[in-house]
Amino acid sequence: MDVKSLKTKKFKDMVILGRKRLDEQTEYVNSLNVFPVPDGDTGTNMNLSFTSGVNSVKESTSEKMGETAQALAKGLLMGARGNSGVILSQLFRGFSKAIEGKDEINAQDLAEAFQGGVDSAYNAVMKPVEGTILTVARQSAKAGMKKAESTDNVIEVMETVLSAAKKSLKKTPDLLPILKEVGVVDSGGQGLVYIYEGFLSSLTGEEPVEEEHELAELVRAEHHRSGVHEHVSSEDIQFGYCTEIMVHIGEGETVEKEFDYDEFRNYLDKVGDSLLVVADDEIIKVHVHTEKPGDVMNYGQKFGSLMKIKVDNMREQHSELSDNSTKAAAKKDFAVVAIAPGEGLKVLFESLGVDCVLQGGQTMNPSTEDIVKAMESVPADNYIILPNNKNIFMAAEQAAQVIEANATVVETKTIQQGLTAMLGYNPAQDLDTNKSSMTDELGLVKSGQVTFAVRDTEINGLTIRKDDYMGLIDGEIKVTESDMYNVTVETIRQMIDDESEIVTLLVGEEGTMEETEKIGAFIEEAYSEIEVEIHAGDQPVYPYLISVE
Repeated sequence: MDVKSLKTKKFKDMVILGRKRLDEQTEYVNSLNVFPVPDGDTGTNMNLSFTSGVNSVKESTSEKMGETAQALAKGLLMGARGNSGVILSQLFRGFSKAIEGKDEINAQDLAEAFQGGVDSAYNAVMKPVEGTILTVARQSAKAGMKKAESTDNVIEVMETVLSAAKKSLKKTPDLLPILKEVGVVDSGGQGLVYIYEGFLSSLTGEEPVEEEHELAELVRAEHHRSGVHEHVSSEDIQFGYCTEIMVHIGEGETVEKEFDYDEFRNYLDKVGDSLLVVADDEIIKVHVHTEKPGDVMNYGQKFGSLMKIKVDNMREQHSELSDNSTKAAAKKDFAVVAIAPGEGLKVLFESLGVDCVLQGGQTMNPSTEDIVKAMESVPADNYIILPNNKNIFMAAEQAAQVIEANATVVETKTIQQGLTAMLGYNPAQDLDTNKSSMTDELGLVKSGQVTFAVRDTEINGLTIRKDDYMGLIDGEIKVTESDMYNVTVETIRQMIDDESEIVTLLVGEEGTMEETEKIGAFIEEAYSEIEVEIHAGDQPVYPYLISVE
């Protein structure tokens, strides 16, 4: 097949199918994370990030390739989660810049767009590491540029890019020793290969399959289109109840008729607005603003059983938002935003002066947009962001650039570092001074984590068995065995030295009071000169987070 030019419609198909291919393989990409901890989320981060880009493309009405690619880049930017998601957003940011202003593109343009993405991504990463998604992107783009010198067929260029990406991926363990030690290829590079596979499948004629969106995402998109965020008073709301139901078609004793999509939607269209009806052979999902939510439920029961029901009084919500907006009108000089999982950690950070704690961390990295919204919830002239996870650094940096205020990131790699950094915070000082003093505090704390293994592996000379507990010190696995108490105690023992004064235990969801008291007693008996502090962190994944100062 010979394709001389690429137009918007086909490009939209490409990104949709790229997302579908990645979505199908998300769990496999997650499994490639080097450490066998239960937070391998590269695939999830890339999938959520790319989905945000695809949704932006779908909403774009432009028929120009340059503008459509820009929509993809914008959606990726705001939805970027984790380092892999941010790098992916940068790849397509450079891609879009390379074809800016073009109505359609040819084979040479496509090759240059991939190369532009590589240039942008490498510029965005302070210390590029070879053997990662960056390497796969660079080597595949280079092959595409060379192929474009001898062909004007878009498909041949894409075939070459994908082939080179696969070859590069296979070689990532040779470039990054930790990959070879564990026996995996780079997870981010694998995710990129899946996206490219989707691109090529679309070009060669495979029909893209539209996945069903979750209702909440559809609702947010519909709200945006219908302008429900405009300033209105509670009295101006015509239909006051946001009503959502899920119906299991044909199930239950209330069924009266066979489901017909048009009939169903037409009825509900008469009882409210902002209507969304999503249906397949088994399930109907409904979102509608109405004055009579009971009528919606009763109507739904005529076609099947109600699986889920959700009703919100929008007039009350609007009044609360208006009141909160008035209270928040006063702008602060400084605001600190921290990312942390668990209600207990939220309370701890707030007690140290953090203004907004965004729920997130290992198993769910917040996006750039999530962080921006958290910052905007506390109006200020200056912002300090504590990511508390190195996989959130790049999203935090992008948020600091996007926000229309002075903002900086203190690169806290752990929750423990984030808590310690707050000891150097002084709102009476300027932004640069605060960043410097808070960063200086990071060297005063050692960070320990206790978690469990999700697979068998060998790393750093340790043989690790699935479901065994592991003790990590500053990111390196140091201890492993089947007993959590023994692992925790040995991790603490390795963290303590002659200069240690305080040991703090942050107890997660899996930690127990009985075991925590036993660990505390061990520390007090073995190290009588060391002070012990115990706090409820309520964090998932890690039964214990440990800091030694």
